Amino acid sequence: MILDKRFVQELKVAILQSRFQAARMANKELLLLYMYVGYRIDYESKKQAWGSKVLQNISSQLQNELQGLRGFSPENLKKMRVFANFWLSAISKDTIGSMLSNQILISDKNADNQYISFIENISHELGSIVSNQFRDLFFSVGFSHHFSIASASKSVEEALFYINKTAREFWSYQALLKHLKSELFRKTGILPNNFGTTLPLPLSNKALNVFKDEYLLDFINVQDAYDEDEYLIETGIVRNIRQFIMTIGQGFAFIGNQYRLKVEDQEYFIDLLFFNRQLQSLVAFELKNGTFKPEYLGKMNFYLSALDDLVRQPHENPSIGIILCKEKKNTIVEYSFRDFSKPMGVAIFTTSAELPERFKGILPEPGELKNLFKN
Repeated sequence: MILDKRFVQELKVAILQSRFQAARMANKELLLLYMYVGYRIDYESKKQAWGSKVLQNISSQLQNELQGLRGFSPENLKKMRVFANFWLSAISKDTIGSMLSNQILISDKNADNQYISFIENISHELGSIVSNQFRDLFFSVGFSHHFSIASASKSVEEALFYINKTAREFWSYQALLKHLKSELFRKTGILPNNFGTTLPLPLSNKALNVFKDEYLLDFINVQDAYDEDEYLIETGIVRNIRQFIMTIGQGFAFIGNQYRLKVEDQEYFIDLLFFNRQLQSLVAFELKNGTFKPEYLGKMNFYLSALDDLVRQPHENPSIGIILCKEKKNTIVEYSFRDFSKPMGVAIFTTSAELPERFKGILPEPGELKNLFKN
């Protein structure tokens, strides 16, 4: 008997889907449990004015009651409290007040029922701040991600942004931390650009959401970051191309640096050339280790025209250019965009080499230090 390969593949898909569904349901139950534990610890701590060592005692007693229990260390209990506080406070005060007074509070007699009541109500009440579709995304994200998001977010909107990105773009924990550190939420959608007049809808909106106003290039060497030669910045990016792609976002494929264009027997070189799968567009980056100047757009407009004519495939969208510089004045950028026909944006980059504001003026700048060592 010869088995039909399609039949085996059908069974394979069913098994994988079942496993995924089971894992997702298990993650949902775990998140609800952690929210419940966090809420109960917070409530009892305030009610009974617990001391600083109480979490250690709770963790130890749970270990005694349930031998081999994992995931309930004092540190994790503290994280559960942060996680629960963020999302419970996000739900309306009236709802919380009703839940606290009527359904959530536990007594010794009905502890089992109260836990069931809690998770049922929380599952329902989350619907007041997230859609049904987004609720599935919420429960697909792991607790470590959730804790970091709750710790760093200043609003529900910001938290939902990172949860959505984590779930849809399959961010690793390290990728999430990088985006939280770079404050992606505050820098998405505010890039100075001319996409609205040079790209059709909905491509213009997609492009605005793909690119950020500021990029953190903390993987570039301190010395390189302050050198006047943009080529050193470029080589720092190329040496760490994986980190750079994680910084600029999902869907980018690196084509090359110093990408050669030949026009009328003259050669021109684009600093960095990528292809973005979401936009179906070539994306050219030009690096400027200084303040933005209007003439930069003329050069980029020329590059994009050449890319569209010589490199772009018939099924691809228009090429997009990003000027990446150290500083910019948005009003100057906006005036500079007028009358250009190619889609472009201007962003800035920062590095870990930069001193916090409170230290500026106290310590010499890296360039001054380098000169001192030369003397």
